[in-house]
Amino acid sequence: MIPFTKMQGAGNDFIVIDCLDAFGVLDFGAIAPALCDRHFGVGADGLLLVLPSEVADFRMRVINADGSEPEMCGNGLRCFARYLHDAGLSDALTLRIETGAGVLKAEVLETGVRLDMGAPRMAERLLEPLVAGDASFEATAVSMGNPHCVVFVEDLDAFDFEKYGPLVEAHPAFPRRTNAEFAQVLAPDRIRLKVYERGVGPTLACGTGACATLVAAAMSGRTGREARIDLPGGTLSIRWDEDGRILMTGPARVVFTGAVDPLRLRR
Repeated sequence: MIPFTKMQGAGNDFIVIDCLDAFGVLDFGAIAPALCDRHFGVGADGLLLVLPSEVADFRMRVINADGSEPEMCGNGLRCFARYLHDAGLSDALTLRIETGAGVLKAEVLETGVRLDMGAPRMAERLLEPLVAGDASFEATAVSMGNPHCVVFVEDLDAFDFEKYGPLVEAHPAFPRRTNAEFAQVLAPDRIRLKVYERGVGPTLACGTGACATLVAAAMSGRTGREARIDLPGGTLSIRWDEDGRILMTGPARVVFTGAVDPLRLRR
């Protein structure tokens, strides 16, 4: 049996597994689809594996619900930091965590977690309209250590997110696929956002996607460098400092704990 903790950050939910002393040899990429299945498994957007690190306090490995492995997950990192604190693995309120996008700093707060996401690696308006099915979009590519494609729309309720989300995610312009963000600017300090996440599909929230969206909005003059990002699962506060670093603050909560035998799950 594998003990786990189910957590969520703004509705983006994860199965957290402590692999510090055991389970490190398991092929989690192979069993993630069964564990994350919402009908026959625990149910989650992905797995967060707690591992030792030689360069930071801990290492976070993320595995998506389809078994693929992204470089980073902002909501996952907040849940990861909260788990380390609540499970007694560390009594420090500020942690350095190794991720596929580098070592990032997390600060555990009373009501949430603040992350120093570092600076965006790349942010540029695509030179040509992005053609997806019967539509074309002005899009901005942003890397937060993982890839994002941000599209601004006039009315998010009227936009066919379910149709165009998978088309942008798998667009030939992104050979390794991309996270697809569709955003509506409500005010200079407020954005409404939906994300079609690479390897997962529609999610209630995406932390790196919220950061990428603020970068794209600020670069294009749609907003300032700080905004509230309203996602279906909750709200994240994003600030892009003048030194280039992005700070993200949001919730991270335990849902329940349990233990599972992955061999008994229906695939």
